[in-house]
Amino acid sequence: MEKLKPKLFSVMKTYTKEQFVKDVVAGVIVAIIALPLSIALALASGVTPEKGIYTAITAGFVISFLGGSRVQIAGPTAAFATIVAGIVAKNGFEGLVIATLLAGVILVLMGFLRLGSLIKFIPYTITTGFTAGIAVTIVIGQIKDFLGLTIVSEEPLIETVEKLEGVVRFIGTINWQAVLVGVVCMAILIGWPYLPGLCKKIPPSLIAVLAGIAMVSGLKLQVNTIGDLYEISNKLPSVSLPAFHLETVRAVLPDAFTIAVLAAIESLLSCVVADSMVNSRHRSNMELIAQGAGNIVSALFGGIPATGAIARTAANVKNGGRTPVAGMVHAVVLLLILVVLMPYAALIPMPTIAAILFMVAYNMCGWRKFVYLCKTSPKSDILVLVVTFGLTVVFDLVVAIEAGIIMAAILFMKRMSDVTGVESWKLVDEDDDPDSLSLRRVPENTRVYEISGPLFFGAADKILAISLEEKLSSVILRMRSVSAIDATAMHNLEELQADCGRKGIQMILSHVNEQPMRVMEKAGFVEKVGRENFCAHIDDALKRAESL
Repeated sequence: MEKLKPKLFSVMKTYTKEQFVKDVVAGVIVAIIALPLSIALALASGVTPEKGIYTAITAGFVISFLGGSRVQIAGPTAAFATIVAGIVAKNGFEGLVIATLLAGVILVLMGFLRLGSLIKFIPYTITTGFTAGIAVTIVIGQIKDFLGLTIVSEEPLIETVEKLEGVVRFIGTINWQAVLVGVVCMAILIGWPYLPGLCKKIPPSLIAVLAGIAMVSGLKLQVNTIGDLYEISNKLPSVSLPAFHLETVRAVLPDAFTIAVLAAIESLLSCVVADSMVNSRHRSNMELIAQGAGNIVSALFGGIPATGAIARTAANVKNGGRTPVAGMVHAVVLLLILVVLMPYAALIPMPTIAAILFMVAYNMCGWRKFVYLCKTSPKSDILVLVVTFGLTVVFDLVVAIEAGIIMAAILFMKRMSDVTGVESWKLVDEDDDPDSLSLRRVPENTRVYEISGPLFFGAADKILAISLEEKLSSVILRMRSVSAIDATAMHNLEELQADCGRKGIQMILSHVNEQPMRVMEKAGFVEKVGRENFCAHIDDALKRAESL
């Protein structure tokens, strides 16, 4: 069984000075990358800029310290932006803190209950669909700031469709100076990585931020900055407990489950990606405990939900980080930046933030995977993919995941039902068949049925299709291809056996596998049929029928 032991404690046994230097360098670089992203994601989540930094510092340190991955970098991510914004709009920041605390507790319990492996039961089509949907919602939410629109609304625009309607309605208020800043920053974000030499080592988001500040301040452009819309604080995060009210807890509990499930999915996916990059193997249950602890600490220090960030984790690996020390260094560096440089964040133009989030959305959308799945997958999988994507955009992630999982489960059961079959052996005259040596002789007044596939409630009705003719003395059920059986199918087998008893027909079962045999013994079915009528091989079953 997987150990509940942080990776940090394992890697320190062979830790060296050379690796410490590499981890420090990687941690500093990742912190520089995380700074503008944390601010941008905080704003996209409907909270003040420093909340994103608080999250990256507190959750980033705790998750690296306790985590089950060698190189995971944690902090605020785009996947939570729309969820967090909705919670804040409905229940205020205190409601978000309570939801994040509850989500942290749920994640810790998931880890201790060894539920890390259950994440694999969420289909790839669902994760691809809602990830692409979240990317679209982020893009739609940032169009307003990228174009510098002035949207007037009595109520805050929360839903993605409402934001899109607001953009269309107030498109006439476009600010071309804001567009200019946004386009220049977008060009830097796209083109900077292609420049030669040392330029590749400098994060393009940092260059975009500096360019945006230089344009707005130097050219005196009439463009909103973070300082125009929000109050900036460089205070150190302090612990504060929210007031727990039963009504608030009840209101945010569904959101807490959503945060917990999404954090588990995203962090474990990030761990899998990281494992392939450093040839390691993460401890999924320990990672869930760390994610839970990180979210609890983040909420207590005034942060927002956090999880493993694939892009920042990849940057950590590429720059030499190989132990959790790099993630801890990244958090410490961000703490120093918060104290020293946070007041200057007020100068960052809002179109620059929008451009950064556009790139985040593009990098996370996975459109190539989406198109590939649409081209190559079965129609049922394409349906799950498209529906999950559409519901994420039109409604929210909760509805999308619920509907996606229900659809995937129903379609899976339909597939399993289609492959389950009950077929009668055809009687062939040995003298007329050239392959008669390979044929088995079926005794007179005996019918053999070959059952294939899992016998569950979706396919249990096929048992009742077995025909029991009056002249039969015995019926053989060959079950070598039946891997599993459930209560509904067991009930139908009992009905068939009772019908056999009324008609004086003996039921014989051949090659019953381990799981079906356990179910039959527990149900008392073996005693009803007679243990002597359970045969290990079809030849034994045919001999048994002949003796009767």
